[in-house]
Amino acid sequence: MPTGSILVADDDAAIRTVLNQALSRAGYEVRSCGNAATLWRWVSQGDGDLVITDVVMPDENAFDLLPRIKKVRPDLPVIVMSAQNTFMTAIRASEKGAYEYLPKPFDLKELIAIVGRALSEPKKPEAALRAGGDDVDNIPLVGRSPAMQDIYRVLARLMQTDLTVMIAGESGTGKELVARALHDYGKRRNGPFVAINMAAIPRDLIESELFGHEKGAFTGANARSAGRFEQAEGGTLFLDEIGDMPMEAQTRLLRVLQQGEYTTVGGRTAIKTDVRIVAATNKDLRILIQQGLFREDLFFRLNVVPLRLPPLRERTEDVPDLARHFFLQAEREGLPRKQIDAAALDRLKRYRWPGNVRELENLVRRLAALYPQEIITASIIEAELSTPISTASPEETGQDETLSSSVERHLNTYFGGFGENLPPPGLYHRILKDVEYPLLSAALAATRGNQIKAAELLGLNRNTLRKKIRDLDIQIIRTSR
Repeated sequence: MPTGSILVADDDAAIRTVLNQALSRAGYEVRSCGNAATLWRWVSQGDGDLVITDVVMPDENAFDLLPRIKKVRPDLPVIVMSAQNTFMTAIRASEKGAYEYLPKPFDLKELIAIVGRALSEPKKPEAALRAGGDDVDNIPLVGRSPAMQDIYRVLARLMQTDLTVMIAGESGTGKELVARALHDYGKRRNGPFVAINMAAIPRDLIESELFGHEKGAFTGANARSAGRFEQAEGGTLFLDEIGDMPMEAQTRLLRVLQQGEYTTVGGRTAIKTDVRIVAATNKDLRILIQQGLFREDLFFRLNVVPLRLPPLRERTEDVPDLARHFFLQAEREGLPRKQIDAAALDRLKRYRWPGNVRELENLVRRLAALYPQEIITASIIEAELSTPISTASPEETGQDETLSSSVERHLNTYFGGFGENLPPPGLYHRILKDVEYPLLSAALAATRGNQIKAAELLGLNRNTLRKKIRDLDIQIIRTSR
């Protein structure tokens, strides 16, 4: 049975009652109060083995009280609760020395587990954490959904570390914003933040971009050039779209991560490096590993702390906060002031947002710039969302379209055809069947109808392939070379 004395401070009597009952059932001695003055008196007298406190108290903010608590009792774990579920709340809790931050409402089982973990850990002096960072007008991340609360709590734990972070998420979910937040609110904030997008650099120039080159290293290298590692020295290097990094560059990056040094292209002297690596991808790197396109050992070096950013459709409760945030940003940039009514916000929440937060931001800027009405209504939103977006074809852009992007484009059009409704059930199997037929047909055509070779090419058992040919009614045309 666990033991320990818990001090609970919250001006809401109902919350105090619930916490008292839950902690008592778990075997802890509990004392509770409704103000910061009583809590401070207990703490300064040496009472309690752990503190659970709300941020907003009637007489004092817990963030003002926390430094005093840490000064007189640096080993005392403090769990902070708050209904102000913003990114800055989580960051300030970490900065002020809180053991854990819990957004309200929270799961009591999770709280009991955190209390047990805090009391069982060996006591050690707390590192002095920086104060400041209170500029809530410049909050880099917006959203109060449970998914975002999980993100905030992980970020708060990472701020005072140099752990390598891998951010995964669809395009437009805000991966670079998260990377910048890790830098701007972390211990390397006084150093440079350098970003490089692997998908935007020609493959033969990536090594030079990352590591720099010496004069004469290759044709056109008329002078020495510093690479991104050198530019980011003492700060953070953000490797965006890491899945597009060519294999040769992956090998060199792995060596840097293992040995902490690199050489420039054409150089011979090893250069020590001190940077924090944050990588990001919108691809499934495990699939790329299976395809031989990404090094497994590099993946494990980068994936020390995996962080998945949810697509906007998984946190639609954040859409109103995001829309208001972007309207405010547009106003600060000189665009007309706009408001959005409840029905319009409801329509925004029902949209799928294939382009995620970036798509919402672009929509808001368009609304602010093009519509004379001060109040944005549901009819305006409906007109905008129902207007087909003209996208250039791969032939027009001169780029090769991947199978994934082609399928995604097709599915966005498919879902859009149903308006506010959903397609009939069984979509998963219908889509697989639609993809399976051309895949098998192409494999059979490439092997001139030779089912043994086609099965080997596809990685299927020959009998499985025969069954699929029969079930899908695929016509086989055998030809000779």
